[in-house]
Amino acid sequence: MTNWTHLDPALFSENSIAADTRAVIDAVEKVMGALPPTETRDPAELREERRKGGGSLPLPPLSDQAVVHSIPGPGGDIPLRVIAPDNPDGCFLYLHGGGWTLGSADGQDPLLEAVAKHANLACISVDYRLAPEDPYPAGPDDCEAAALWLAKNAKAEWGTERLLIGGASAGAHLAAVTLLRMRDKHGVQPFCGASLSYGCYDLNMTPSMRNWGDRPLILTTPLVTWFCNNFLPPATYDAEARTNPDVSPLYADLSGMPPAHFQVGTLDPLLDDSLFMYGRWTAAGNEALLDIAPGGIHGFNAFPCELTTEMNAKAVAFLASTGK
Repeated sequence: MTNWTHLDPALFSENSIAADTRAVIDAVEKVMGALPPTETRDPAELREERRKGGGSLPLPPLSDQAVVHSIPGPGGDIPLRVIAPDNPDGCFLYLHGGGWTLGSADGQDPLLEAVAKHANLACISVDYRLAPEDPYPAGPDDCEAAALWLAKNAKAEWGTERLLIGGASAGAHLAAVTLLRMRDKHGVQPFCGASLSYGCYDLNMTPSMRNWGDRPLILTTPLVTWFCNNFLPPATYDAEARTNPDVSPLYADLSGMPPAHFQVGTLDPLLDDSLFMYGRWTAAGNEALLDIAPGGIHGFNAFPCELTTEMNAKAVAFLASTGK
């Protein structure tokens, strides 16, 4: 018997883009088109600018519920930013985006507040080391250390052993790498689900990323090239080295992975990464969901519109129900 999997082509049509989503696209393109390209800037200066509230994507409001813990790591102590309800029935290890170069554990407090409230999860956001000062494998090593710590301490800290993992963009990449390391290096898989938003899973770059060009909808081809080269210095990591599954999890044996929820927008240069990873995830015998956001740009769920509300609600529903 033939089984058909249908992905509606209409999702990718211009006609499927809602008016308020189109307004977000136009606003982002206008703002980013007027700024110097990110890849021409110094990473440390960009981080400091954002900490002071500047830049094209300033920090969202900080949560007054957040508490910072510190755990030992391979390169020194790792800060963990925790937003937790009373009596959570699970823990969500969150890995932030920013091209392995930018971003911080406090950059998504409103999102994690919503997950804590509506999915009843203790949310633990990891301040892993950033490139180019600390290139691969520093960031993945920190995320692995945080995952191991959580697996060992979640019961004592939050009274639960139900663990989920996730992230956005580079954070989704790091979440996939962490799941593979837990399986391959430690022989365990403590996570019962993975929420993976618009991740980068092939650091040689998939066709949608290579062909995108300079259109400034958060990411561009030159910017992703810069991010990848910060994380993987080209003198050490040539194209062949970038197919290492610990670098590009799209190339990994994905058997034994937990259920995953993939989200990506149709106007994201990393569209292929999620399409391909979803296909390989399910082909390896794992459960997976794929949500396509019509007109969604990279990082779409940080911009207020109906699309964001819908997609964030789906992500929260996955986290609230998976593994129970």
